[in-house]
Amino acid sequence: MVTTHTLGLPRIGAQRELKFALERYWRGDSSASVLQDVAACLRRENWKHQAGLDFAAVGDFSFYDHVLDTSAMFGNLPARAHGRGETALDTYFRVARGKSVSTDPACSHHADTSAGEMTKYLDTNYHYIVPEFSMATEFALDASGLIAQIRQAQGQGVRVKPVIIGPVSYLWLGKDTDATDRLALLPRLLPQYVALLQQLTDENIDWVQIDEPILVTEIPVQWQHALIIAYKALQQCPVRLLLATYFGRLHDNLDLACTLPVDGLHLDAVNARADIGQVIESLAPHQVLSLGVIDGRNIWKTDLHATLEWLEPIHRQLQDRLWIAPSCSLLHVPVDLAREKTIDSEVAAWLAFSVQKLDELRLLGKALNEGRVAVQTELVANHAAVESRRRSARVHDPLTQAAMAGVDAALGQRAGNYALRAPRQAALLQLPLYPTTSIGSFPQTAQIREARRRFRAGEIDKDAYDATMRREIARCVEEQEALGLDVFVHGEPERNDMVEYFGEQLDGYAFSQFGWVQSYGSRCVKPPILFGDIHRPAPMTVEWTRYAQSLTGKPMKGMLTGPVTMLNWSFVRDDQPRSASCFQLALAIRQEVLDLENAGTPIIQIDEAALREGLPLHRSQWPAYLQWAVEAFRIAANGVADTTQIHTHMCYSEFNDIIEAIAQMDADVITIETSRSNMALLDAFDDFKYPNQIGPGVYDIHSPNIPTREAMVALMQKASRHIPAERLWINPDCGLKTRTWTEVRPALENMVAAARTLREAL
Repeated sequence: MVTTHTLGLPRIGAQRELKFALERYWRGDSSASVLQDVAACLRRENWKHQAGLDFAAVGDFSFYDHVLDTSAMFGNLPARAHGRGETALDTYFRVARGKSVSTDPACSHHADTSAGEMTKYLDTNYHYIVPEFSMATEFALDASGLIAQIRQAQGQGVRVKPVIIGPVSYLWLGKDTDATDRLALLPRLLPQYVALLQQLTDENIDWVQIDEPILVTEIPVQWQHALIIAYKALQQCPVRLLLATYFGRLHDNLDLACTLPVDGLHLDAVNARADIGQVIESLAPHQVLSLGVIDGRNIWKTDLHATLEWLEPIHRQLQDRLWIAPSCSLLHVPVDLAREKTIDSEVAAWLAFSVQKLDELRLLGKALNEGRVAVQTELVANHAAVESRRRSARVHDPLTQAAMAGVDAALGQRAGNYALRAPRQAALLQLPLYPTTSIGSFPQTAQIREARRRFRAGEIDKDAYDATMRREIARCVEEQEALGLDVFVHGEPERNDMVEYFGEQLDGYAFSQFGWVQSYGSRCVKPPILFGDIHRPAPMTVEWTRYAQSLTGKPMKGMLTGPVTMLNWSFVRDDQPRSASCFQLALAIRQEVLDLENAGTPIIQIDEAALREGLPLHRSQWPAYLQWAVEAFRIAANGVADTTQIHTHMCYSEFNDIIEAIAQMDADVITIETSRSNMALLDAFDDFKYPNQIGPGVYDIHSPNIPTREAMVALMQKASRHIPAERLWINPDCGLKTRTWTEVRPALENMVAAARTLREAL
């Protein structure tokens, strides 16, 4: 009999219950016990969703981030977060976001209150808190939180499979804060893992899922050796280990993964189908093979017939040694399609969210165990939906296909190089040294959200909604005038999301009401669904930008989302190469760029926040991705005159290994997030002399902390060691929509004051 299980479920709740519970607690409007009750309820719901599977995941729930949970469980939280007489929960939140609740007096940007660095989890849009390691790092196990969840599940009659991050991947995901080689800490860490597994054994646990995503990346020999050492040490534990890999192929790590002394191996069969045959040949006769047969990162229905065609022979070969699951944790997809009432019915028939993916898993398990006849009705319905999508005339647009036929490299060439463009732009803009600006959005106030809700509910008409948005834009302009910023933005009050807003105005996209996915902590995004060819029927931002510019004599930036970010932050069609969809998006954004320029917009920012996260996990595949990703950006950006200044923005990007590709984008100004890393990301610019202008972020907008003028000056002084002052801008890390005006106003006042201090010093 095939075994069915999951690697993890979304933790936010079908109605984002966790988000709202967290934010109430952080505001001081709710207690820790209420927050814990919400968490317990969400876990119960998740275990109900997994009913009928052979194992349910436990340990996949987190208040903020499962990597941070691992740091807390092994006693590896930074020293700056301790010693305040707080509860363990508040210490945890201090590492996550800089302070625990709104009443926390330690709100300045000093080192002892700074949040942990945050970055993307492999090639996903999920952010994790980076573990910190030093020579002084010691580990001390406290598994009480995980044990409590296990006992809660067992009390519901759930057959439990705990989920933990493996020791080598945990070290890999971290950073060294001094000269330590963090891999040297493995001997200190392993005894704590042994103790953890022993405690899980004492809780009557049969199987533990231990995630080592490092195995789908290119790792040095010493890290490969560390995996061997680690699992020989863990072999002594009586509990059985399912070693889980996901997001890609094993490549050169295949033999290593198959020879580690574990009881089973999970393979992402969506992305690593080509590895299956060799893995089956390499596993020992006692080892189980778990295949991730349901795509855990996209929302299209699984073609159950096609899946059974290749899966049934494997089942006949492996019998009880075959397990099936989603490819990865379902953390990366929305919770439940059944809640959706507004998605076009034709498109909805093509989709499966987390709950529906579990249904697909159960169907596949039943078909394998009892034969297809046992699920014949469901297989017929699935086949009809899959064929409907393949044949739909809405997926293919002749106008878009004709435009794609005219795409060539010439579309991506500026008339002049940066050395020619820069003085022309400077003469037009007349900006001071260290020009100040924000990245795009200003706080999304309760009034903005209420107006959007009423408009979508039909309670107010478009004229009334637009009038509210114009008032908010005017407020943003007034605030920037009062603050003394040099380059303005219109504040984006009309935009609910930087991708969804544009997708709503493009043919080829569909949208959900409740398709929320956790990005980090309480921050959730609702990725649009790119199901067909992209076409821009009309301008999307021109009138808002023109109105904002009419209110001030300062230069106003037009704000757009770039094609690569539109792609990487959407659920993308899987019936053509991602590059083809990206070029379609680039053509649509290019039309908007040219319309903004024609409307007199002197600066146009095209955000590519997600450029790096699209990188394949193996370097050998990087050049192909970067070639089409950079070309797509250039097609979108480079139809303008030399006097139009093009900006781009990137989030949490490690630049060292792709700096040449970033330079090839040829944006006049690039802004990046650097405050949490204390400008460490700018080390990339030591060996590569980046030729254009750069704005390293000095205000961590993911934390409620308000940075001081002195802290910002210090960060910019660090930046000036890498980039000449005449090519530096000063700006926040990212958009300010998630913050409040009471936080933003003093932070930007300090930023403007920092710029004045820096200018005076020169």
